[in-house]
Amino acid sequence: MSSLEVKKSHKKYIPYIIWGVIILIAGILIARVAIWEKSYYEEKEGSERATAGVVGDVDSSEVSDEVVTEEQQKAYIVAADKPRYLTIEKLGVRNARIFEVGVNAKGQMETPNTNYDAGWYNGSSVPGSGGTAILDGHNGGPSSYGIFKKLNTLVAGDNIKIEMGDGRIFEYRVYDNFEVKLSDADSKMSLLAVSPVAKTESISIITCTGEYSLKQKTYLSRQFLRATRV
Repeated sequence: MSSLEVKKSHKKYIPYIIWGVIILIAGILIARVAIWEKSYYEEKEGSERATAGVVGDVDSSEVSDEVVTEEQQKAYIVAADKPRYLTIEKLGVRNARIFEVGVNAKGQMETPNTNYDAGWYNGSSVPGSGGTAILDGHNGGPSSYGIFKKLNTLVAGDNIKIEMGDGRIFEYRVYDNFEVKLSDADSKMSLLAVSPVAKTESISIITCTGEYSLKQKTYLSRQFLRATRV
């Protein structure tokens, strides 16, 4: 074989060598990024998250697991024109207390501070007034399920009842029930503020759902339910 043929033979391997070097460098960079990311999240685990809060957001460690007794339920009194009790037979929820809630310092809707109560947002309509009332509650707390742990199991046609302070009872039928990603929850809140059926009174319920993130200290989705008055 001539020296010219040897040189040509070597040259044909040069592109493979170059690609091999590029792949090796890329692999090293990816590995370094992965190692850095792992170390970063391990360092941040358990710390306060920097992202803004979203609707229905709450650290579950702040929620009381204390069981509400029958005596406490019966003793709970509200104004005649305010919602008092929530009943969803399919979920085993019977005469759960409804507390009036507003917004927190971040401008987000507050939630009840117990696992077994519901909240009625006082920036929404009052049940029975012809508008849309917005309710919320917890998926779960430190050691127990919340009132809306199984809210996602409700389907169109299921019944929900609200008893007012003066004893009036309003019945609603589930219209739809869907999960929304945490990142989309705020932008889609407008869906809960109006009735899904024009000129028909309704209620909307929101709760946390999906996987719980220790890093973000919240559930990664929200459950949105809408129901219209029967």
